[in-house]
Amino acid sequence: MIIINVKDGESLDKALKRFKKKFEKTGVLRELRSRQAFEKKSVSRRHEIKHAIYKQNMNLETTV
Repeated sequence: MIIINVKDGESLDKALKRFKKKFEKTGVLRELRSRQAFEKKSVSRRHEIKHAIYKQNMNLETTV
């Protein structure tokens, strides 16, 4: 359970923004989406490798 203490004089918008950040960090929504459809281990591993290659290429481009 996520608990957000609203400070005195703090607007509701700021408190809601803090709640959304905490909720996003927990990863509940990401896990829910991943569980909607089963993905084989080999497919998920292939996706991880592709993502790592992409990040590596992006890192090389920024240093050049």
